[in-house]
Amino acid sequence: MKKSDFHFDLPPELIAQTPLPQRSASRLLCVDVPKEEFTDRAFGDLTTLLRPGDLLVFNDTRVLPARLFGRKQSGGRVEILIERVLGGNQARAQLGVSKKPKPDSVFLLDDGTPVRVLGRDGEFFVLQFEGDEALETLLARVGRMPLPPYIEREADNADLERYQTVFAREVGAVAAPTAGLHFDQALLDALSARGVDFGYVTLHVGAGTFQPMRAERLQDHVMHREWLNVGAALCAKIAQTRAAGGRVIAVGTTVVRALESASRDGTVLPFAGETQIFIFPGYRFSSIDALITNFHLPESTLLMLVSAYAGRDLMLAAYKHAVEQRYRFFSYGDAMLILPAQKAVA
Repeated sequence: MKKSDFHFDLPPELIAQTPLPQRSASRLLCVDVPKEEFTDRAFGDLTTLLRPGDLLVFNDTRVLPARLFGRKQSGGRVEILIERVLGGNQARAQLGVSKKPKPDSVFLLDDGTPVRVLGRDGEFFVLQFEGDEALETLLARVGRMPLPPYIEREADNADLERYQTVFAREVGAVAAPTAGLHFDQALLDALSARGVDFGYVTLHVGAGTFQPMRAERLQDHVMHREWLNVGAALCAKIAQTRAAGGRVIAVGTTVVRALESASRDGTVLPFAGETQIFIFPGYRFSSIDALITNFHLPESTLLMLVSAYAGRDLMLAAYKHAVEQRYRFFSYGDAMLILPAQKAVA
């Protein structure tokens, strides 16, 4: 298959630039895979669409304020987007500069903190943040929330809270698991009262999630690396849910990637480490029974993942319906519920 097989036309005005005043006020497009039907619902309708005994699996990663600004010794501006904190006040990062710096060069953040370039790691730079202040403390003090490039405004104070899920706790991501942004505490409480259970994985979403796919043939694409943790407690919950006839419902593509990376012979097992899993049509799913997801960029690996789950033609038809019905797209946009599952779609 080719990257261009996953193209769709999207009017720019449908790209959500700001979140809605209330998280759970988003719209929800329900996709019935066997019937190939679409239903326009509200996100709050999950309280009736989900059943007692279902298990919602969330990604509890917390987004770092990972965008920093500074100046080179020559005076030129530098923009830093941290891709991953490495420990020892080091980080792997993308640099926005007029000329790529050489190893051992130093530039200063706007607050005066020196940053030394240690070298390259593929398309990223490895940076040393000098001084006694811990890197996470520095980021909390001077960093800005790294909004996606298709949001054409600067991050403001409201984004510090809204570009973060209400259950975020494990610090390390540079992009939010956006399907989880629709859940507020009131909706979580209502789902719990209905008998829906919750579980959590951690997958630290990296800056690679926004990089365009350069290879035309899907088989030639090299997926970016992301760190994840699937714990024993969640694995036990998944087994109990399945044994009782409940459904395992992934909240977001990051949860799918985490669970599938931890799945062995149809069983989700504890796993901590990196994944480069690339899911596209032809892939056989073994860990989930339904998926809640936002709308994704044309020709993106995330659109390929949901197309693997529900079928490419059906997904492109669903996206066409969403455009016609004026759904809001991407990180701060509306959501989709794909239910029930299909284990494999060629």
